[in-house]
Amino acid sequence: MKFKKFGGTEQRVYDLIKPITDELGYYLWDVSYVKEGAMWYLRVFIDCDEGITIDDCERATRPIDEILDKADPISQSYMLEVGSAGLERELLKEEHFEVCQGDEVRIRFIRAVDGEKEIVGNLIGADKDGVAVEIGGEEKKFALADISFVKLYMDFE
Repeated sequence: MKFKKFGGTEQRVYDLIKPITDELGYYLWDVSYVKEGAMWYLRVFIDCDEGITIDDCERATRPIDEILDKADPISQSYMLEVGSAGLERELLKEEHFEVCQGDEVRIRFIRAVDGEKEIVGNLIGADKDGVAVEIGGEEKKFALADISFVKLYMDFE
C-alpha cells in the first residue's frame, strides 16, 4: 500500500472544488479520474458528520459542474459523479488516517501476516513506515508494503 498522491488532473480539480465543498459544509474525501472502457469518469467523494444523502450529492454537483465548465481543467469529455465516500470507505491519504484515528478499521494484507490475511482493530495512526492499530488492548504496527488496503469497518451483524 502507498498513500495516494493525486495526479495532475485530480489535483487541479481538487484545488478548484475544495472551496465549494468547504462552503457547502462537506469534507472533500477524494477525487478520482479514471478511464473505464471508452469513457472517462471524474468521481468526487464527499462526507459530513451527518452522512451524505442523494440531496447532498445533487446540491454539490451543480456548483462543482459550473466551476469545472468555467475553468475547463480537463481536455477530453468525461462523466462527473458526486457521491458519498461510503461507510466502509478506503483510507487512501495521510489525512484520512488522521481524521479516522480511534475508528475501527479492517486491514487486508497482501500475504498472510502472523497467520492472518485480514485483521480488525482500532486505528492509532499511520506514517510512511506503517499503520498502527490496537487489537485486544495491544498495539500492533504493520508495514505499508504488507498491506493491500485499510478501510473503515462496520459490523452489520
